Amino acid sequence: MSTTELLRSNRSKKPKAPSPSSDDRHTLNPTRFLSMARKSSLIKQALATVLFVVLLYATLNTFLSPAAFSPALPSFSSSSSSSSYDAVGNVVSRDNDPNSNSNPKPVVKVYLYDLPTRFTYGIIEQHSLARGGRPADDVSLLKYPGHQHMGEWYLFKDLLKTESERVGSPVARVLDPDEADLFYVPFFSSLSLIVNTNRQAAGSEERPAYSDEENQVALVEWLEAQEYWKRNNGRDHVIMASDPNALYKVLDSVKNAVLLVCDFGRLKADQGSLVKDVIVPYSHRINTYNGDISVENRNTLLFFMGNRFRKEGGKIRDLLFQLLENEEDVIVKHGTQSRESRRAATHGMHTSKFCLNPAGDTPSACRLFDSIVSLCVPVIISDSIELPFEDVIDYRKIGIFVESNTALKPGFLVSMLREITSERILEYQKEMNEVKHYFQYEVPNGTVNEIWRHIAQKLPFIKLSINRDKRLVKRDMNVPDCSCVCSNQTGIITSL
Repeated sequence: MSTTELLRSNRSKKPKAPSPSSDDRHTLNPTRFLSMARKSSLIKQALATVLFVVLLYATLNTFLSPAAFSPALPSFSSSSSSSSYDAVGNVVSRDNDPNSNSNPKPVVKVYLYDLPTRFTYGIIEQHSLARGGRPADDVSLLKYPGHQHMGEWYLFKDLLKTESERVGSPVARVLDPDEADLFYVPFFSSLSLIVNTNRQAAGSEERPAYSDEENQVALVEWLEAQEYWKRNNGRDHVIMASDPNALYKVLDSVKNAVLLVCDFGRLKADQGSLVKDVIVPYSHRINTYNGDISVENRNTLLFFMGNRFRKEGGKIRDLLFQLLENEEDVIVKHGTQSRESRRAATHGMHTSKFCLNPAGDTPSACRLFDSIVSLCVPVIISDSIELPFEDVIDYRKIGIFVESNTALKPGFLVSMLREITSERILEYQKEMNEVKHYFQYEVPNGTVNEIWRHIAQKLPFIKLSINRDKRLVKRDMNVPDCSCVCSNQTGIITSL
């Protein structure tokens, strides 16, 4: 019987359930055979398709994934995040356990220049001598004097620590300059500026014992003789110049470096920018408030203590004094930097709901950071201010920004502050308490590590600039360099 006849015959019969003992299990059934053949073919095709898709996915994932070329930077979703990030976006835990193995090794390597003593400890000695101190047998034992631009000391001291002490740092110090990604120049530029108690009057023939300008020039001469400075024209070097007047005589000679500044108030467009440089906090001079979040013991509505008369944008201070000095539960005092003034300011900020933060001679002032660590809600009246660490801090959650012309309207400022509820003030305080470690140079995983993180993030731009310079022909230098974009050109508006 042919296969066709067998199939026709089978269709005319009622199918029977085969018996386990039947001989049919040893006999070829064509229908079953064709059905099994078709199923086998379909299964093989399906398996082949799945295998092809898996191999294609693995290939694409290996060779075309963005991570294969440069890992994406993380998004910073919260100002109170417990993590920091290295230069290429890897999470670095803020765990303070030095024995923890969970922290990835830092990617960015920093070489600390061993500068001649005159640029570091020698400045500390000169500061002491100018105030009646005696010459030191070992200047490295001298204590760096406290002032609002102490960041240069904290970064220098941090790089002198062993790596096991530098918990959570996004950079590692290397002793071989050939291994370095970046070079740190530990010149105490801000302390150098204030060594002499009184600046020399114009036209005076009396020569001071110490000259900041001469030291600035000497530093540049030393740098320009260094192989690693000359290699990339200083672009991969980092210099702290947090006082607005620091390095004023030689800025054009060091402007290619990453400058650590408090604002851009005294820098020209081709000297500083948010793209190239890093905004750093002042070193707060008011004791940190360690009490509970509360408004109960804060009976003063608004507090200010500082110099009433300033230049440039700081002229608004005198106008604000005239508006506020007779207001009920508002304290505005003229005061200069002294130990007694700091004690009075500490008490005032710790017992006030809001602290006034107008511009000084430049857009920023130390008072803002004093306010934050005091949990006194800052009222910021400075239209061109730049602020540190804005990738992780939303400043409108911790402070109130008021445009200058609006703030000068009679009655506006006090009326606005009186309408803010106690519940809202507590929210401000809670946010400040979460982020205040970013403004404390002295605490582990505080300001120092955050500055290093921002420096490390400049590395891709530094490499871009270095490689770009190698191919470019001489340009018309009247045209601003690309590193000058992204500074605050539009000011701010009232945030309430």
